[in-house]
Amino acid sequence: MANISNTNESASGNLMARALREAFYAGLVALGLFVLFVGLKTDQNILNELILVQRWGLLATFVVIAMVGRFLSVAFIRPYLAERKAAKSAAPVQEAGFVSRNFSMIAIIALVVYPPIMVYFFGFQGSLKWVDNFGIQILIYVMLAWGLNIVVGLAGLLDLGYVAFYAVGAYSYALLSAHFGLSFWLLLPMAGIFAALWGIILGFPVLRLKGDYLAIVTLAFGEIIRLVLINWTAVTKGTFGISGIAKASVFGIWSFDVSATNNFAKVFGLPMSSAYYKIFLFYLILALCLLTAFVTIRLRRMPIGRAWEALREDEIACRSLGINTVTTKLTAFATGAMFGGFAGSFFAVRQGFVSPESFVFLESAIILAIVVLGGMGSLIGIAVAATLMIGGTEMLREMEFLKHIFGPEFTPELYRMLIFGLAMVIVMVWKPRGFVGLREPTAFLRERKTVSGSFTKEGHG
Repeated sequence: MANISNTNESASGNLMARALREAFYAGLVALGLFVLFVGLKTDQNILNELILVQRWGLLATFVVIAMVGRFLSVAFIRPYLAERKAAKSAAPVQEAGFVSRNFSMIAIIALVVYPPIMVYFFGFQGSLKWVDNFGIQILIYVMLAWGLNIVVGLAGLLDLGYVAFYAVGAYSYALLSAHFGLSFWLLLPMAGIFAALWGIILGFPVLRLKGDYLAIVTLAFGEIIRLVLINWTAVTKGTFGISGIAKASVFGIWSFDVSATNNFAKVFGLPMSSAYYKIFLFYLILALCLLTAFVTIRLRRMPIGRAWEALREDEIACRSLGINTVTTKLTAFATGAMFGGFAGSFFAVRQGFVSPESFVFLESAIILAIVVLGGMGSLIGIAVAATLMIGGTEMLREMEFLKHIFGPEFTPELYRMLIFGLAMVIVMVWKPRGFVGLREPTAFLRERKTVSGSFTKEGHG
């Protein structure tokens, strides 16, 4: 017993020493990374001269946070997670609870009642921020990520230019509605079709490419589309963008234009408010997201979906089984691009203005990060990742209490990308295969079983 006690104390002492050592190294790394970005700030004095403002207190706060976080991770969090994982492996398999079995339905019901709840608590005008900035904004990225999931998560084709299809959908709606006066309900499928055609156009040159080479070509495609939008001023108006885009109507029956005789508020005798249009857009993007999820689930169970998964796992084996990899890749690009076009047309309706600045590479990177963090191929995981990433970014604007910690000049939203990057690193260390590390195969023998993340490729969930 004495030997066991001495061994435990020695192990505990070694763990604490290691935690302190790694905390010290983490502090040095944080100091080197943040000294030029946080510790020093360029500013102008009263003579318009460039000066350096020293912010050593803020730098010390970042370094201390890094050291404390690393110490807690090594000394307490990792051992706890290891013990929990060992206990979970040894414990008998338990049936999934009610929430786990019905999570999707519970989430849909919560989204349906979300706008009325916000209106009840904050009023019509007060609910605009919660319905638009949080609800609609998050659902747009959920739809984009689910569309990209078809290309990256199911077919295994790394696409860094997905924002190009988003732009094609947005500009298709903006130009056709402005020049031909077509309605949203007619232009919505047309925008998807146009984006799908561009997906096929992108697919042909990259049929023989994979991995890093495929990523480079798709990245170039996204930049080509953006540069065309900037320089083709006769059509796209360049950097000035297209404004005054027509609003969507309720199937052409009720309009949301104030001057229209069939205005929604006037017809039902309601007070005039812009909240009605935002609530309508919320339910519209929710319906589009549900359509995306339904189509994705149905396609996964069809031969084309199984061909995508076979292509993702091993292209050579896929070809040896007689699967036409040309049509398989093209259908993946076209289907994913179609949903990107749908989301783009909705974006144009929601904003009422489109410009090339909305379709930069950073948008593609964010969408791809959502897919990877959520777990490639997992619709629920991707939706959770989009909620945390996009909703968390918006929540930074509401965290005024951070100014009391970091100083009155601290602007939380300016550090959103830094916090976003740190969160990605933490999640990838904690869950290297995304939030959902298990996946169910579409084809199974006798009994459906999930496949553990340890038996799948890194990142494929």
